[in-house]
Amino acid sequence: MEHFFESHKLLVHAGDHWIVRELFHEIDWSARIIGIKGFRGVGKTTLLLNFIREKYGDSRNCLYVNLNDFYFSKRRIFSFADEFYKRGGKVLVLDQIHKYPDWSNELRQCYDELPGLQLIFSSSPVLRILEGDNNLKDIAKIYHLEGLSFREFLNYRSGSNFGKLTLADILVRHKEIVPDIIRDVRPLAYFPEYLKSGYYPYFIRNHEFYSESLLRHINLALEIDVTYLNQIELKYLPKLRKLLQLIGAQMPFSPNVSKISAEIETSRTTVLNYLNYLKDARLIDLLFENGNNGQLQKPEVVYLHNTNLLHIIAPDNINNRNLRTTFFYNQVGYQNSVKSSKSLDFRVNNQYEFVIGGKYTQTEGENCFAAADMIETGEGNVVPLWLFGFLY
Repeated sequence: MEHFFESHKLLVHAGDHWIVRELFHEIDWSARIIGIKGFRGVGKTTLLLNFIREKYGDSRNCLYVNLNDFYFSKRRIFSFADEFYKRGGKVLVLDQIHKYPDWSNELRQCYDELPGLQLIFSSSPVLRILEGDNNLKDIAKIYHLEGLSFREFLNYRSGSNFGKLTLADILVRHKEIVPDIIRDVRPLAYFPEYLKSGYYPYFIRNHEFYSESLLRHINLALEIDVTYLNQIELKYLPKLRKLLQLIGAQMPFSPNVSKISAEIETSRTTVLNYLNYLKDARLIDLLFENGNNGQLQKPEVVYLHNTNLLHIIAPDNINNRNLRTTFFYNQVGYQNSVKSSKSLDFRVNNQYEFVIGGKYTQTEGENCFAAADMIETGEGNVVPLWLFGFLY
């Protein structure tokens, strides 16, 4: 165990360019079991180490372990946790729990038999923690860490400290909010960089290799998060890769499931399953007219999950329209209900209709808004597109 304490100490003191994520302040850190889900490289480990640094420092009451360690191929989580607990441990942080078999039963045993121990873990976004598994139902609090919002990216790049806004703030008060922002920084000067390489925080340390890092994480997500965790045989990986490339090359588009099934040589049902697996992995987003009822239904429109993915998966399909609509859906959809609209681009929270476009975009009608790119300030129901990146 001393090996892990030494490793823990080195990691806690290693960081010098941390971004404190908004989610950090929203987590109920007093819960007995806390799970943080997120895409590879999105900052889960950094979030966990930030918590340890702020709350415990060098105290041996808290211990971080990465379940990638070969040690856990021969040692049960419960056995390790029990020893740590008997040594006075209070908080055990388990990174990448999806790498460990029978993880939910182990966590449940820790919960039942080690009443004074808090468990905090990270996992792939695909892992079904509460769905269909009663071990942790009603006892675990699960959070999802998304990539950086434009606000978080802007704060880091410009050294600012802008707070997040509500959707109501943006729609009603944008004209009074924006001057306070542009007095300190010009958001549009940073916006193109964010769309290309600002969503995942590993740009901080290896900006020159951002594309290579993202490509590697996309492939790992397909090979492990989508296939392994969904128990798909690896021989079907080329079909998943081809489907993702088709989506990138044509997005945003209304999928013809029969045509796609013929192109990747699989059944319609399998295509619909694959779409949902890719969505769960945070590689794509699916837009429905009336929301997704959880059944295998064809989405109205398919998008890549964020604009950075578009630059890697389908650079030939990059245009202003695709970047703008993908950005809006990604930033607004994190904490709001977004559906397709019969007349405009999106319907949000079953209340607001949005059209997304350039600086001359206009719209009319009650609760109808234009999210316009390439404008710093808006007027009336025309709101700067970049400002929707301040929602988290």
